[in-house]
Amino acid sequence: MKQILSLFTIGLAFVLVSCNNDKTADTATSSSEKKDNSMVEKNLAATHVVTKAFETGDASMIDSAVASDFVDHTDHGDKNRDSLKAMIAASKADTKDAKIEIIKEVADNDYVFSWMRFTGTSSGKMGMPAGPYEMKSIEVVKFKDGMAVEHWTFMQPADMMKMMPQMGMGEQKKK
Repeated sequence: MKQILSLFTIGLAFVLVSCNNDKTADTATSSSEKKDNSMVEKNLAATHVVTKAFETGDASMIDSAVASDFVDHTDHGDKNRDSLKAMIAASKADTKDAKIEIIKEVADNDYVFSWMRFTGTSSGKMGMPAGPYEMKSIEVVKFKDGMAVEHWTFMQPADMMKMMPQMGMGEQKKK
């Protein structure tokens, strides 16, 4: 009887230990997931800093969200963080009432994909016709350690055509 009771006790101990190990594994997974979510949140926050900079014209906040070796793969070849700051200033000078709506965002540890709607009233200083505008684009930003390191923009052809004069690829219509 002592042998059966000893075997039962040992078996019960193994069951309890294995249950405890599963909880430890779950805790480790949860900790890892929290770390992943933390990086995703940092990436989203950095994206929102850049969005706010374009709306307000305040480029001083860019250094907190964009890496010093940042590359912007947009019109006129690759640009860097300083050219991004200049673009923010030029954009605000052209459009005082700029609004950016984030329609949808998808993010992971390395990228943020944002479907955005841009509205405002252009003064015509940047080559777009003066007057109200609305454009949509997909913004893709690559991140490293919570800082934007690369950026791409994808627009619908009709919205891209609105920007042709701004990019030096077409004549602005005279009214």
